[in-house]
Amino acid sequence: MNDSVELLKQLIQYDTTSYKSNLDLIQHVKNLLEQNGITVTLNFNEAKNKANLLASIGPLQEAGILLSGHSDVVPVEGQQWDTPPFQAVLKDQRIYGRGTADMKGFLSCAIVAMLKAKVKRLTRPLHLCISYDEEIGCIGVRGILDHLTQTLTPPLFCVIGEPTMMQIALAHKGKAVFKARCCGQEGHSALAPHYTNAIHVASSLVQAIQQVQASLQTQGHQDQGYDVPYSTVHVGKIAGGSALNIVPNACTVDYEIRYLAQDNYQDIQKNITSHIAKVWENYVDIEEINQYPGLATSRTIQAVKWLQDVLPKDTSLGNISFGTEGGLFQAALNSPVVVCGPGDIAVAHKPNEYVDIEQLARCDVFLEKLIASIAA
Repeated sequence: MNDSVELLKQLIQYDTTSYKSNLDLIQHVKNLLEQNGITVTLNFNEAKNKANLLASIGPLQEAGILLSGHSDVVPVEGQQWDTPPFQAVLKDQRIYGRGTADMKGFLSCAIVAMLKAKVKRLTRPLHLCISYDEEIGCIGVRGILDHLTQTLTPPLFCVIGEPTMMQIALAHKGKAVFKARCCGQEGHSALAPHYTNAIHVASSLVQAIQQVQASLQTQGHQDQGYDVPYSTVHVGKIAGGSALNIVPNACTVDYEIRYLAQDNYQDIQKNITSHIAKVWENYVDIEEINQYPGLATSRTIQAVKWLQDVLPKDTSLGNISFGTEGGLFQAALNSPVVVCGPGDIAVAHKPNEYVDIEQLARCDVFLEKLIASIAA
């Protein structure tokens, strides 16, 4: 079994579900890297129970290559697993366990690549960034971006190792999350017309969202590289009311906007609120909870050609439907970003998540060739 597989088995044992600490995993990686003479910097959250990790080797004054991935995983509660989710199980040339595909498989390959690169004479630096809380809105990495901009020469390009089956992804939509608090007046349901029903207010908001979605679908920008080629607005959760015979005085609506690079999510949001402004404006308070930018990398730039040279000739270029930290890196470092990593997003976040050993081997070869391209 190769080094990446063995390290992945170790990383899977750490339950780094987003609502838990990732420090045991981070300390494991830090120890491994430092034992091999690699400089490591940690960036902690305010509670000091989670950390980002940055490791660098090579001539730091030069523009190099940044490899990045997140350490957190989604919950397993309520899922029916055939194997223990936090115990790597090898079966049928696959490794099963939470985070194998998303994305500890890539982290294992990247860490092993750093160890191998340490003994080479690099002409450009190689950096590794490991973040936390990506799964809940790309929150954690924001804490280390300022440090990166202050200490790193902007990289030639960044590789985000999310699962793409080792194909090159150049674009994904941005995402903005909102919580609408709809207000009303309590009263007996026998006198319902005398009061403002908060659920009715929420229903008007949902109707506005549907109207905006219909407009985006027929009149908005289109990018045929996506399964859904236009920006979308999605209501994911509604909560309101306490009893059938009470007019509800509160109702919350959680919704998201996933937007193309050509669209401005704030314009989409303004369009939604304009639909309800005349009647319900004083009854709805909308808070932006979280936002991360989309990714849009040109396929004609030198960084993409560089990657194509070290990947198999049949490697495709395309878009992905899920979000990553890539847009944040692109904005902070002003460096090109691509997404390329082992595993299939179709098995991520599900019970019996797995990564094929063949995918890890392909990632190892890719990173070895990438390092060779910056070695003397």
